Amino acid sequence: MIQPWRIVIRRTGGPEVLEREDLGPLEPGPGELLVQHEAIGLNFIDTYHRSGLYPLALPSGLGGEGAGIIETIGQSVEGFAVGDRVTYLSRTPGAYATHRLVPAERAIKLPEGISTETAAATLLKGCTAEYLVERCAKVQSGDAVLVHAAAGGVGSILVPWLKAVGATVIAHAGSAGKAQRASDLGADHALSCPLEELADQVRSLTAGEGAKVVLDSVGAASWKASLASTARRGLLATYGNASGPVPPIPPAELTAAGSIFVTRPTLADYTATRDELQLSAGRLFEMIEKGVVKVHINACFPLTDAADAHRALESRATTGSTVLIP
Repeated sequence: MIQPWRIVIRRTGGPEVLEREDLGPLEPGPGELLVQHEAIGLNFIDTYHRSGLYPLALPSGLGGEGAGIIETIGQSVEGFAVGDRVTYLSRTPGAYATHRLVPAERAIKLPEGISTETAAATLLKGCTAEYLVERCAKVQSGDAVLVHAAAGGVGSILVPWLKAVGATVIAHAGSAGKAQRASDLGADHALSCPLEELADQVRSLTAGEGAKVVLDSVGAASWKASLASTARRGLLATYGNASGPVPPIPPAELTAAGSIFVTRPTLADYTATRDELQLSAGRLFEMIEKGVVKVHINACFPLTDAADAHRALESRATTGSTVLIP
């Protein structure tokens, strides 16, 4: 067994604050699994934790999802065996590591046809897509849905998922090349116009009505465009802060926009129980096995190069999913 180690932050800041730290022997306690990682998911929320946008008690690990092999099982754990391939969503950061102690209630056995790399690349993003489409917005066939950052990690899963449930997908991306990728994923309309022009284009594509649902991971920069693109009594889900957090919203602004609904959802609240986590992951695995969601791992970084992975993510140099390999 290799000497366990992890990436840790002792202060917030840029990618340079990521440090390697050796770990001592790890023994699972009651209800825990010791997992040797084969792949670790990279997500935008990791940069929010590192920068301090989402404060953590320091020092802290980073990363909320990984996949690998169970090495040891703690007491009172049922339904798992040493050697099982598992993936997990953690309530606390710490996946940037060679090994991790994982609460068994947050672990999911992998179906035979899904690799650990695929699981690490898609669990958090795919479960996010699941809850946004099926349990938050409750998208119906025929609904027009605007997806921001449609070529990114979550966006590239949202687009085909929305098509599978019968939505009309209006994708927006930051460049013509990324818009073409969204089109290739099945978007009915793929735009790369400046955000100042987006609402007019969305209205033009929807006979003036706007999008029934807007799924916005960009945040501050896209807020006005999203608000202006939402149909009367539509839903705007602002679920990310890639450009910074949305400023405070006067309620009257929602009235002026057409009595719209705004939510700021988080995956943690939609996978709060084991049953919810299993439901969400099971639906994701179903979509992957059906070929609806095609996993695109477009970059793999060694865990030792996690800082470079953060730089690539924040500079919008990535498309699809990125994983870290211990």
